[in-house]
Amino acid sequence: MTTESTLLVTMGGQPQVVTFALDWLLTRGEIIREVVVLHLSPTPDLPTEYRRTQHALEQLHREFSGDRYQGRPCRLRLMPIRYGNMRLADIRDETDADVVWCAIYQLLTTLKAQGRPLHLCIAGGRRIMGLLTLSAAMLLCGHQDHVWHMYTPIGFLEQARDGAIMHAQPSDGVRLIEVPFVPWGTYFPALRELAPSSAQVIATQTAQLEAAEYARCRSVFEQLTPRQREVLRLLAMGYTPQEVAERLHITLATVNTHKSVILDQCRVAWNLPEDAYLSYHFLRDHFARFFERERRNSPPHIYNTSEARGHHHFV
Repeated sequence: MTTESTLLVTMGGQPQVVTFALDWLLTRGEIIREVVVLHLSPTPDLPTEYRRTQHALEQLHREFSGDRYQGRPCRLRLMPIRYGNMRLADIRDETDADVVWCAIYQLLTTLKAQGRPLHLCIAGGRRIMGLLTLSAAMLLCGHQDHVWHMYTPIGFLEQARDGAIMHAQPSDGVRLIEVPFVPWGTYFPALRELAPSSAQVIATQTAQLEAAEYARCRSVFEQLTPRQREVLRLLAMGYTPQEVAERLHITLATVNTHKSVILDQCRVAWNLPEDAYLSYHFLRDHFARFFERERRNSPPHIYNTSEARGHHHFV
C-alpha cells in the first residue's frame, strides 16, 4: 500500500509550478493529501510582483476548491513567510534570509512531526528560498523524503508563464528531477539542536528587522521639513493625499510635491533604484509602526494626539 505524503513547494508568481509538480507525482502513484505552498508577499509598491503573486494565489485556490484536487481529497495550505505579524515582501539581505531560514525550519519541523514522507519541490520562487529549503532538509529530513527540481522545456515554459497553462501533458516534457542530498540530521541528531528553531531566536531576528526598519524610517524623517513630516504622518495613518490636503488646508498639488520628496528619501534609505515605483501606500506600510513607536516613547507634551480635532503637529 502506498503511503500518504505531503508536498511542499516554494513559489513566486508562477502557480503552475505547484500543479506541474503535483500532477507529476500523482501520475507516478504518489498519494498526496496535503500541498503546502511557501511564498513571499510582495507589497503594492512592487506592482508587478504584487499582482502576479495575488493572481497566482487565486488560481491555486480555484484548483483546490473544497479541499479537493482533480477529484481527489487534497488540502491546500498557503504559507506566507512572516517575521512577527508582518509578511516578508522579499529577501534583500542576510537578515531577511535568516527569517526565511527560521520559517522553513519551523515548517519542516511541524510537517515531519505529522509522520508523512515529504516531497520538497524547490523550483519556484526566489532561488535562495530553494537553497534554504535544501539546507533545512539536510538537517530535518530522512531517507524517505525527496527533494525535487523541475525541468520545463524553454518553449513550453513561455507558454505556461503566469499560470496560462496549469496542467502539462506528457508530450510537453515537464518532469521532476530528484536532487541528491545527505540527511545529516539523521546521522548526527545533535546538529538539529544547533539549528535556529526556537521562538527566542525567531523573536531575535524579528527584533533585528524591526530595528533596521525603524532606522530607515528615522533617517527619512530627519531629512524632512516640519510640514513634510506632517504629510508623512497623515499618510502613514492611512489618509489619502486628498484627505491630507483637506486636513492641512493645503492644495493636493502641494501634498503631492511633499510626497514626492518623501518618497525620494525613501528610495535612498531603502537602497532602491531612483526610478523604482513607489506610491503613498508604501508610506503607510512602512511608517505606521514607526509613528506608533514614536508616540509610545514620547512624553505627552512632545507628541500631540489631537487628530480628532483636526490639529496635526509633530514637534
